[in-house]
Amino acid sequence: MKRRQFAAQAAAVIAAAATAPRAFAQERTTRILIGFPPGGSADVVARLLADKMRVSLGHNVIIDNKPGAAGRLALAELKRSPPDGSVLIFSPSGAMVIHPWLYANLGYDPAKDFTPIALGSTFDFAITAGPGAPPGDLKTVLAWMKANPGKANYATSGAGTVPHFAGQLLAQAAGVPMTHVAYRGGAPAAQDLIGGQVPLMVDTASETIEHHRAGKVRILAVTGEQRSRALPDVPTLKEAGINVTADAFFGLYGPPGMSPETVARIDKAVADALRMPDVQDRIYALGLVPAHASPAELAAIQAAHLKRWEMPIKNSGFKAES
Repeated sequence: MKRRQFAAQAAAVIAAAATAPRAFAQERTTRILIGFPPGGSADVVARLLADKMRVSLGHNVIIDNKPGAAGRLALAELKRSPPDGSVLIFSPSGAMVIHPWLYANLGYDPAKDFTPIALGSTFDFAITAGPGAPPGDLKTVLAWMKANPGKANYATSGAGTVPHFAGQLLAQAAGVPMTHVAYRGGAPAAQDLIGGQVPLMVDTASETIEHHRAGKVRILAVTGEQRSRALPDVPTLKEAGINVTADAFFGLYGPPGMSPETVARIDKAVADALRMPDVQDRIYALGLVPAHASPAELAAIQAAHLKRWEMPIKNSGFKAES
């Protein structure tokens, strides 16, 4: 009897040991921070990826929205997080390539204080008119703004973002003084556009594309070199006679000091997700482009965008808080 009891206890111990790694994996959770409210383009794409990544990684992957300061609050939290892959951020490129030229005391060095993991997608921007603007094409709306300077406002997802300066480039090229109206994310900006509080919005197409399809707003132009796959009938700014282009990207980053093995595992999960047809179709439908790049490639892309935006920002006269 004692031998049978001992054998049963030993079998139970072995079974528990065999299932422990799986149980541990299931109990782990990776939080992906989003520095903007729910409903914006970064939030939507991150949720798409998280749904697939949790299968590849074998544990929970959740989205944690931490809006504020155009993404800087979420980045501050990431910087002080443990380097074990439990906290990441899915960030628009503005925080990495625009903010360093704006803020004397930014609080982080984008090249040193974070670990690049994977490129998530690339995109340009949509110039969208709401019911507060007159009917007609982009040149018609810009002429109306020039004649009505008190109404020449454009909304974006935040001050110091790439859309903010894309709008400034548009204003300079068109010769129309325009006032920037910053929101705490693209979703609330789109709501005020629909409500007529602002006549124009510059942001990712995903913020307004469904409203455009529903006839509530009009996407007048896109800022890329080529037309958007999701908006084949909408001209580029160059086609509309304005020599301006602007693009950006979403990147997945971790805290400083992450191990190469942890980075490689998460990078593979992102790459696997971006290869899935349903993920690709959804990202394309948002007016974005699904695109993966390795950690080293993401770092190089970031450095190139940083250099590209230096002079436009310095020439803009924008005065940010220190």
